[in-house]
Amino acid sequence: MSSADVHRAITRMAHEVAERNRGLQHVVLIGLQTGGVAIAQRLAETLAEVEGAAIPVGTLDVAFYRDDIGLRPVLPEAATDISFDLTGTTVVLVDDVLFTGRTVRAALNALGEYGRAQAIELAVMVDRGHRELPIRPDYVGKNLPTRRDEMVDVSDDGVSLGDLVNR
Repeated sequence: MSSADVHRAITRMAHEVAERNRGLQHVVLIGLQTGGVAIAQRLAETLAEVEGAAIPVGTLDVAFYRDDIGLRPVLPEAATDISFDLTGTTVVLVDDVLFTGRTVRAALNALGEYGRAQAIELAVMVDRGHRELPIRPDYVGKNLPTRRDEMVDVSDDGVSLGDLVNR
């Protein structure tokens, strides 16, 4: 996916979010640290252009909610910033890549500390398959079948694949 493809995917997802939720009055975006934060911000900017309304955006660090804590590094610069109550809202969790589903499961566990959302939806830029949990995104920028040993990188320049062996 090129940078232009990513832009088109975000625009399409913004239209889908607005259409599915019949506007944005109760919608909030939560970007998952670290890759989902920039995508959530771009999605919010696009939603503001499309719908003419600002949408609250927060960030969520799920490192301490993961079931594989201790097996992965915890990034000290990643932080949660949700300065609004989630009670009664439709939360759109935003991440860059959906792989096993474990990050999303951790996010669902963490969100309870910030209020009881009316609904939770999931938006991802890339769905690469290989799910280990019954998690399915509501909004997908690109379905990208991969091998389990490949790494998917999403940046402003687009989406690229790399080998885990080379990293």
